[in-house]
Amino acid sequence: MPRKAIEIILTTEQTQQLEKIVRSHSAERRQVERAQIILECSTGKQNQEIAEKLDTSVLRIGKWRRRFAEKGLAGLEDESRSGKPETYGKAFRDRLLTKLEEKPPEGLARWDCPTLAEALNASQHAVWRALKKEGIYLHRSRSWCVSTDPEFTEKSANIIGLYLNPPLNALVISVDEKPSIQIIERATGFVETRDKTIVAACKSTYKRHGTLNLFAALNVATGHVKAQTTSTKTREDFQDFMDLVMADVPEEKEVHVILDNYCTHKKNDTWLEKYRGRVTFYFTPTSASWLNQIEIWFGILARKTLKGASFASAEELKRAIEAFIIRHNQNAQPFKWRRRDVRG
Repeated sequence: MPRKAIEIILTTEQTQQLEKIVRSHSAERRQVERAQIILECSTGKQNQEIAEKLDTSVLRIGKWRRRFAEKGLAGLEDESRSGKPETYGKAFRDRLLTKLEEKPPEGLARWDCPTLAEALNASQHAVWRALKKEGIYLHRSRSWCVSTDPEFTEKSANIIGLYLNPPLNALVISVDEKPSIQIIERATGFVETRDKTIVAACKSTYKRHGTLNLFAALNVATGHVKAQTTSTKTREDFQDFMDLVMADVPEEKEVHVILDNYCTHKKNDTWLEKYRGRVTFYFTPTSASWLNQIEIWFGILARKTLKGASFASAEELKRAIEAFIIRHNQNAQPFKWRRRDVRG
């Protein structure tokens, strides 16, 4: 006697999902066929009868009847296949990473994708995909500076302590100078590139009108900046600027000044005596001027006011810097300073 076909009983939800697949204009043909088979099976018809109606084989009807009975709607999906063996798998990844640790060919400063592909006898696409998967971008670069200051821990702790827990009734300021700002006059505007993109541009030829120096002090607690431009950057210029800063500070307040190790910041004992111990200098460790928050502000000034700009005179550059400071101070906020970790 022939075996009895597995009975298929559908829930309302299963029926709705199968009918939705059959009516769909975007579903794959094989998905529609499988949905039709199960809907026909649920009516109690035998495999032979369904096969004739759908113009397919009895074995095919039996296969999808059984798969649905075992796994439900999930049984109508294709089973995973092993597929073609991976050409560029773990072994290729390991070879690639090992090659990156070697010196590049003579005459090259670093590895690039075509050179790696040639060295590994692989396609550039394979190398590019493997590098991307590992998060390696050969065209990007970063610089680093390691301080060799034997007092690095003590100096940096003192400065970070001023940022995180400033003394009561005291002013903490970051002070530095941005020296020799180029006064360059050139044509600027916008140009359309070959791919129809509009970008800011400046003419490659220009006129030089000298340089200008900028002294600046950042109030760490508020983010406000006080600055002064000068034609020179001597110790006397530094002291004159500090006198300008101190003129706005109440006499009862102590002032803690964070500085880098530039020569004009040293040997100021006579100036310090003038303020009778109210002012204390804190010097960043050697090769660690990034600890001074005013450097962050200088970076913002360079991006927003100096980069790609044109100035016909020192006075014009001075007015632009002063206008930026006014705009900055109108919405000033303290920096949320943090140290960026770099894994070597």
